[in-house]
Formats: sequence, structure tokens, C-alpha cells
Amino acid sequence: MKSAVETFIGRPQYLADLQAWQGKTEIIKIITGIRRSGKSTLFKLFQFDLMMHHSVMDTQIQDINFEDANFSDLLNWKKLHDHIQSNLVPGKMNYIFLDEIQNVPDFQKAVNSLRLKDNVDIYITGSNSKILSGEFATLLSGRYITIHMQPLSFKEYVSAYFDVGSWLRRTREDYLNPRNRDIYAMFQDYIHNSSFPYTVQLLKWEPTAVQGGQKPAESKQVRQFLESLFDTIVLKDIVERKKVKDVSRLQKVIKFIFDNIGNETSIRKIAAVLETDYGVKIDVATIESYLDGLLDAYAIYKVGRYDVKGKQHLKTNAKYYVADIGLRYMLLGREGDAGHILENIVYLELLRRGYDVSIGKVGTYEVDFVAVKNGSTEYYQVAQEISDKDTRERELRSLDAIDDHNPKFLITMDQPLTQEHKGIKVINALDWLLGSE
Repeated sequence: MKSAVETFIGRPQYLADLQAWQGKTEIIKIITGIRRSGKSTLFKLFQFDLMMHHSVMDTQIQDINFEDANFSDLLNWKKLHDHIQSNLVPGKMNYIFLDEIQNVPDFQKAVNSLRLKDNVDIYITGSNSKILSGEFATLLSGRYITIHMQPLSFKEYVSAYFDVGSWLRRTREDYLNPRNRDIYAMFQDYIHNSSFPYTVQLLKWEPTAVQGGQKPAESKQVRQFLESLFDTIVLKDIVERKKVKDVSRLQKVIKFIFDNIGNETSIRKIAAVLETDYGVKIDVATIESYLDGLLDAYAIYKVGRYDVKGKQHLKTNAKYYVADIGLRYMLLGREGDAGHILENIVYLELLRRGYDVSIGKVGTYEVDFVAVKNGSTEYYQVAQEISDKDTRERELRSLDAIDDHNPKFLITMDQPLTQEHKGIKVINALDWLLGSE
């Protein structure tokens, strides 16, 4: 058992991505993702790796965070460019880290000029997708790669406390042992207290010998942190950028989206519900602008629908998922539909594993996710429980309706070990999240 306070959580997937691009100076490396997902910490991990394993001296590293007041005089792109250039080490590779670069107007001019130097390797982060649009995309087209970073996966979260391998090696008898059900209690904490790395430092989690896990009381500090993070996303990433005048209307739209994860949603439906339930009239264009702001800030994800048999993407009734369930709990004050929460977590994990994801339509049936990677397709159905015969048959029916031979999976919380049904793998959700299925 590890103490979360004493453990530094590594991000091996993202670190490996950076390492693969090290030294390729013609390409700018961009880390995107919601605020506080660990982008700055990833930079520190990479810088440590450079110094420990590649003989890079600290003088060869320039690390600038544009939310730090100490660098406020560099918020002009020309001053930034001149500052970096004047501190380059001649004859050596220089590693430039620019954190929250979206705060520098016209930053792409400085980045593009520095990119032309053979001994400058550039890494930048941004918490808003708009850094990849407009003049930046035009000026640097084909000269950058993006790595999208999320808060902690469940596997990363658990690794702060337990040996993940010991859980995956368990037997059916182990599954029934209360001592081994700590992991289920931890999953509830992951949902309740959020997947943002900083919250792990704010909480201690201890197993119990008999009860199967001791869930920490909701930390006042965790809630304060999440409230502050939410306010920052709303005020800095949406209100300022979208010039929102009525914040209360924006908050109602956000609550609607957070409360309806996994449900088919249209902008017109949101407008109708807000008028009926709250007496608030918001036009479609305004709602669309609010949603764009949430998407730009990586607070939510929009997933379109795909006709599996017709092999075409559909334009209507997308679904939305949130970047973090704990943030949703903080906002709504309740967890809500466990099935849709699990669906949300599976969707985020598919993104982490590099899949392009759509909602599947198969005739009159729906498949939760059509996941495509490297030209290969997989199908996923997600259900909290399938112990009831009717529920099990309903969930399997959607996958059975697909007549191709691509892999099919049913992910559920109440299946102890992997089984098969007519070629469909039925997998315990925690096994899937902690393993590499």
C-alpha cells in the first residue's frame, strides 16, 4: 500500500509521446487539455528525464509559464522571442517550454521564428483549442503535432495507492474476498472526488481489512479546488472569450449538459427544456456559442452518431460527455445515473487509447461506441449491471445486430471475469480500465 501524499504520479503514456519527438526541431510539440490536467507537471517530468538521461544542462532549458506574474513582461510576442533568443546556449540543443501560450497575443510569430533554428526544440501547452486555429494553423500547418492530455485515468489514479498488477492477477475466489474489493471503493472515490491529479494530494485513502474499503469523507479542500477550477474555466475560458453578458444563463446550459451526459441532445432541445423548466429563453445561436466555449476549454466532448450499416456519419442528435465526473458531481451535488457515468469514463478511456469514437446506430438499435484506430474498428456496449436477464439480452442484442466480424465488447461492473457470448467479450469494467484490453 502506498501513501498518496508520498507518491508522485507518473504519466508514462504522455511522457513516452514527448520522448518520441525529442530533438525533432522542425516539429513543434503542443500539449492540449483541460486546465489542471497535469500539462505543467508533464513538462517537469520531461525536463527531469532530459537532465538525468540525456546529459542536458539546466542552462539549455527555458521554462516559461504565462500564468506566472514573474513572466508578465513577456506577454508581447516580440519581447518573448528576443528573451528566448538572448538566453540560448550556442552549439547546444536548447529546449523551450512555453506553458499556457494562449495568453500571448500573436505567439505563433515568436514560435515560428524560433522553430527555424536547428538548435531549438519547442514544446508548448494550451488550455483552449483555439490556439490551434486561425493564424497559427495557417502559419504552422504541417509543422506541429498535438498530444491531448486528460486528467488521471483510473489506472493512473489507482497506481498512486496499489500495485495494479495484483488486481489483474486475481482469481474468481479473490473477487469474492472482501479484502480485494478495496478497488471498488476506490472507483467510487475516483468518481466522487475527481480525476484531477491535485485532488490525490488532498486526500488520503486507506483500505480496511473487512469492509472492503474506507471511503474518505468529501474533503472541503477538494470541493474548494474544484469550485475554483470550474470558476476559472467559466470566467477565463468562456465568459471572457465569448463575451458572455449573462453568466447565470451560461451556468444553466452547463448544468443541463453535465446532467445529461450520454443522452442524445440537440441545441433546440436544450433551448426548449430551459424555457419549460426554468422559464429562461435562450436562442439557439447563444447556446451554440456556450457549447463551443465548453468544447474549446476541453470541459466537455461532443460525440457524433454513425450508421454502422450505411457506413456514414449522421448530423443529428449528438451526445456530450464531461472531462471529469468529480467536476460534474461538484456542480450538480449528486452522482446520478451510474450507467451513464460508467459510459462517460469508458469514452474518455477510449480517447486515451488513441481511438476515434462515434455513437453507433444499427437499424433501430444503438451501440454505445464505435471505436476506430489505425483503420481497425471495435464496438463497445456499456452497462452498469447485466445480472438481470432482460438487461443482459438487451445490451447484447445491439452488438448481435452488427453483422461484420470486428471485435465486440460489453463492459460492465458486475461481471467478475471475462466471458464470451457469440464472439462478444463480456468484461469487468475495472479489469478493462486497469488493463490493456
